[in-house]
Amino acid sequence: MSALIKTPETTRRIYFQDCDMLGHLNNSRYLDYFLNAREDHTTAHYSLNMGELAREQSAAWVVTKHHISYLKPARQGTEVRISSQLIHFDNSNLVVEMQMRDETGTRLLALLWSELTFVTMPAGTRTDHANAMMDLLEELDVDGVDYDPDGFDERVKTVRQQLKALRRES
Repeated sequence: MSALIKTPETTRRIYFQDCDMLGHLNNSRYLDYFLNAREDHTTAHYSLNMGELAREQSAAWVVTKHHISYLKPARQGTEVRISSQLIHFDNSNLVVEMQMRDETGTRLLALLWSELTFVTMPAGTRTDHANAMMDLLEELDVDGVDYDPDGFDERVKTVRQQLKALRRES
């Protein structure tokens, strides 16, 4: 079996209807773009349909917290690259990092950490991931990102420095 893509990426166009009066992607719409991209990534690359998974296991992930940094505007009509990756997990929690970059992929526009908890439905009580899911999460957990719950700002700084170095090399 081939290795799974740990950090899938898609390209999206920024639509007029999603922008503010300045032609910038509205702050609240960033979440929609990020979460829609992540759903596309999990479906296309891991064959995970969140609705089916919820029905089969009577459990689902719910967002408990978002950390987001808006760095540069995503402008109406432009193409952006959105990547997502699992940076931490345990028996019932996940942290997914998502990055929005410009069309070239060399400038960070926004970075998001989404913290999620796996809960039973309809009670909404925390529950453990199944063994098969733990195996998949272990395979998807990225190397090179040391997750620290208080380290969001440091992570943003690190990614920006990495991209700056990449631009200098080009």
